Amino acid sequence: MKSRRDFVKLTLGGLGLSLVPAKVFARFEHPEPREGIDASLVVSDEFIKGLSDETKEVVAMIREIPHLADGIGCHCGCHVRPGYRSLLTCFYEDGRGIGCPICQGESKLAYRRNEEGQTLDQIRRAIDARFG
Repeated sequence: MKSRRDFVKLTLGGLGLSLVPAKVFARFEHPEPREGIDASLVVSDEFIKGLSDETKEVVAMIREIPHLADGIGCHCGCHVRPGYRSLLTCFYEDGRGIGCPICQGESKLAYRRNEEGQTLDQIRRAIDARFG
């Protein structure tokens, strides 16, 4: 069975189009979390004060699990952006996390699975299955 990425590549390629840079579809590996990582670079409350309660809740979730979020790759294309490292960096001021439903969806899933006691590898597999 083909993935969505394969379908888009085949469709665009068949039309002779390259609307999406090939590196966006490059496979990535989840990064290993950095030792001692914290949430100090996650967007501030001041930065998000005018945003929805749901977005504020996601940012709060990321702040609680920086060690976990730093070991998860993002499936929305963030991984090709300069300065990107992990789902955690999606929620830095120059990241896309506060406006991206995929970044936020991955964050909610990671948070919930962590609350259930799942390991980082189990959480990665769940994210890959849902968003990959």
